[in-house]
Amino acid sequence: MRNLITILSLARNYKVYVVLNLIFNFLAVVFSLFSMTMLVPFLDLIFRTQDQEFQQYYAGGPQTLEFSIDSMLGNFNYELSKIIIESESLLDGKINALVFLCIIIIILFFFKNLFTYLALYVMAVVRNGILRDLRQNTYRKILFLPLSYYSEERKGDIISKLSNDVLEIEWSVLLGIELVFREPLSIILFLSTMIYMSPQLTVFVFLMLPLTALLIGKVGNSLRQTSNVSQSMAGKVVANLEETLTGLRIIKAFNAENKSKRKFEETNTEYFNVMVKLYRKRDLSSPLSEFLGVSILVIILWFGGKLVLDSGMSASVFIAFVMLFSQIITPAKALSKAWYNVQKGAASADRLGEIMNAEETISDVENPIELTEFRESIEYKNVRFSYRNANEEALKGINLTVNKGDTIALVGASGGGKSTLADLLPRFHDPTSGDILIDGISIRQLSIESLRNQMGIVTQTSILFNDTVFNNIAFGVEKATQEEVEQAARIANAHEFIANLPNGYETNIGDSGGKLSGGQKQRLSIARAVLKNPSILILDEATSALDTESEQLVQSALYNLMENRTSLVIAHRLSTIQHANRIVVIENGEVVESGSHDELLALEGTYFKLSQLQSFQ
Repeated sequence: MRNLITILSLARNYKVYVVLNLIFNFLAVVFSLFSMTMLVPFLDLIFRTQDQEFQQYYAGGPQTLEFSIDSMLGNFNYELSKIIIESESLLDGKINALVFLCIIIIILFFFKNLFTYLALYVMAVVRNGILRDLRQNTYRKILFLPLSYYSEERKGDIISKLSNDVLEIEWSVLLGIELVFREPLSIILFLSTMIYMSPQLTVFVFLMLPLTALLIGKVGNSLRQTSNVSQSMAGKVVANLEETLTGLRIIKAFNAENKSKRKFEETNTEYFNVMVKLYRKRDLSSPLSEFLGVSILVIILWFGGKLVLDSGMSASVFIAFVMLFSQIITPAKALSKAWYNVQKGAASADRLGEIMNAEETISDVENPIELTEFRESIEYKNVRFSYRNANEEALKGINLTVNKGDTIALVGASGGGKSTLADLLPRFHDPTSGDILIDGISIRQLSIESLRNQMGIVTQTSILFNDTVFNNIAFGVEKATQEEVEQAARIANAHEFIANLPNGYETNIGDSGGKLSGGQKQRLSIARAVLKNPSILILDEATSALDTESEQLVQSALYNLMENRTSLVIAHRLSTIQHANRIVVIENGEVVESGSHDELLALEGTYFKLSQLQSFQ
């Protein structure tokens, strides 16, 4: 429930609308109550055959106007009696009074429905505002959580939380909150009127209600548990679908359509069974509440009938009392349904809470230092790192110094820790122990934004967005001009193919750049790094997706780009890094060799073996 309360606390941003909703709901209930109490004089008017009581009200004259029930009833009875007494006959007077009552009832119902609509009108801002803020807060959290968080989470499950669970909160919780705002007012005001009419009968009603609340609460708790399972299963369905769309090429290549179909059908059927169980429990709320309400109503009819016969209670008052109680059944039923829905939505709130409560381990310290310029060196000091829940360290005591202007190449077998070592520099992760210094200052003391502003990164897998070529190259660079973007594309050997696209630089490249070839996508990624013009370059197999001709052109451009810059280059093709100032060989998270190309060959160690293997390819 704590996560649900946190979500509902977002309503404080819409205090004015919440207050207006309460006011309009209160007025709607008041006019509804008045319209129902009109039943008493209406019945009296029809059933009375003598006019003595009307004459008594008329003779008593109008009462002093006060904010009390006695004053309002006294003045109303006087006005009604006045219409009857001052008419030509008793029959004409009753007919005129009947018209008067009908007009009042119509006016009361008009204002009741007007204020009901106004309450919903202002509540629309609160409902949608909470959802907007919830999506924004969750999306912001997703952006700032460390990459290590996503190594343990399914992407499809996260998407499900941000879509299905938010939708569930809208329909289950926020719709229920509207009822929670309105229905208790109805119940309190109607019960107060019932107490005024007959305290004895109302106490009897109160004795019957706890049993109803107990049964409803028990089913509601069971519903919440089932709902939690259903939302988790929805996440599995979305995750399965996302994996299928991502790996569709491999599924087809390995003739695994039937296997994938069976896996999805199993997950989907499990989700079906859970949802059937959930709906059956949820749908139990309405008939259960109605049956309990009618049962209590029948008991009240028996007990109240005895009061009319034994104690002389007015029949019109008793009928009005029963009508008021019947009107309580509707809000009580709606309130119980809202409680079921809130319990169901609380499960979604808990799932969203898993994201919102996740620790942002990568964050700025208080009063961070702004890195405005890279001057001297980068130093890794006894750096160790392991991923979440990993039993083995990915990096084991790395010590490495990168001087300004140097090109340092990281080589070694896959899984040795090269990319992890590079990812620590822009603080995608933080070392488990040890430290990384830039110009003698720990990167933890630097503001993350200023740190990353000094870096340009090209990853092994091209990361592009469903946008235009221009916006992908200018991503992260404010107010980039057409000339600057084109110049970056020329350096990356991308301008020629971009110019041949249907709309040139304004061509949309599709989801993840799906409309481009692998080499074209990589050249756009390189152009994006070129445009940023960073002090430090991190190139993770930046030319791996290029054909031979493009690789030579781009490699030449990268050499020019790396001149007078500090570069950290991860490479498997040793031919691309022979001119590096230093080559560092990493194996099983440790630096095993370090030196120039010729020095490492002379050692005839790990680098020599890698070189020999590639020479035979």
